[in-house]
Amino acid sequence: MTTTSEIATAPPRESYGQLFLRFLRFGFLAWGGPVAQIAMIRKELVDEEHWISNERFNRTLAVYQILPGPEAHELCVYFGMRSRGRVGGLLAGLGFMLPGFVLMFLLSWFYLTYGINLPLFRAVFLGFQAAVVALIVRAVHRIGGHALHNRWLFAIAVVAFIAQLLNVHFAFTLLAAGIAYVLVRRQQKVLAMALGVLFVVGIAVYTFSGMGASVENATQTAGTATPGTASILDTLISGLRAGLLTFGGAYTVIPFLQNDAVVRGGWMTNGQFLDGLALSGTLPAPLIIFSTFVGYFGAGPLGALAMTFGIFLPAFSFTLVGHDYLERLVEKREVHSFLDGVTAGVVGLIAATTVRLLLAGVSSIPAVIIFVLALIAVYRWKAKAAVAGIVLGAGLLGLLLFR
Repeated sequence: MTTTSEIATAPPRESYGQLFLRFLRFGFLAWGGPVAQIAMIRKELVDEEHWISNERFNRTLAVYQILPGPEAHELCVYFGMRSRGRVGGLLAGLGFMLPGFVLMFLLSWFYLTYGINLPLFRAVFLGFQAAVVALIVRAVHRIGGHALHNRWLFAIAVVAFIAQLLNVHFAFTLLAAGIAYVLVRRQQKVLAMALGVLFVVGIAVYTFSGMGASVENATQTAGTATPGTASILDTLISGLRAGLLTFGGAYTVIPFLQNDAVVRGGWMTNGQFLDGLALSGTLPAPLIIFSTFVGYFGAGPLGALAMTFGIFLPAFSFTLVGHDYLERLVEKREVHSFLDGVTAGVVGLIAATTVRLLLAGVSSIPAVIIFVLALIAVYRWKAKAAVAGIVLGAGLLGLLLFR
């Protein structure tokens, strides 16, 4: 029996138009999250058309799972580049993201124009919010289950969780997390513990000196916000920073954008942030497309474009500029160790942000009912359309319960 690896593999040299339309079709069919999206791409381009071998696909996917950014989108850029060079990669990536971006852009406009003021939509979105918190809880559990595979990584996540609740800047937390785990892997555990103690002492000084903020202060923005108060540059920088820190899937971008838009920027509330996440879960797109919604709140249509550009730029750049170099780089043990520590830190950040979003989105008996039902469904429903079905079902329950 002939296997895929034994078949001569070479991507076809399609025209730019054909390449764009192929990946545009993938974009319209991108339901069910990254696992379903990657499976769809693999089935057509590897199993059926043999653009590359199975072994090469697995190695390429492993690179993108370590690097920040949505893996399915990065794979599209990679395949486009294999077919027609960097221009092909750019067209493939644009084709894949375009349907989700256009739909989210239109929904953002509709939400800001009508959704806030009509009781009908408010009831639906209150149901959405409770369901999205359940989805995030499940994501934290799933990502943590893969990332925290020893006690050192678990300890790093716990410290990061506390630091985030006390409003320590995530850059310090993630840098310390990466360095600490590199020391652990080098068997310099005393130094790693000393760094941990120093970081905890720093958190204490930061908090009790009044520079930090408690979880209560950090969630005060749950009820008030002023859309349109960010600049185009603000949304671009926020998107770029988040795009560089999406380790382990799109859910890991949540604490960074929530901090910029809700805690620091004040251009949207926690409830509105959850609404954007809910809407993205119903679209054929990487979940990270909710950044378009966040940017629209920050600086209108241009803000939506700027944040989307910023958050997807790393996903394009890693492949178009240096895929082969990165493939060699991620083989280095020290890089793996540093990124493992950073990922553990990100798990702690997401968990802390989940607490804040839980306080904002599940604050009434109907919301608790929807949250519990959605949480059960998230763990038991494994179908491709599960996320969209859960969110839409929660919206229907919200319409019945909140009205």
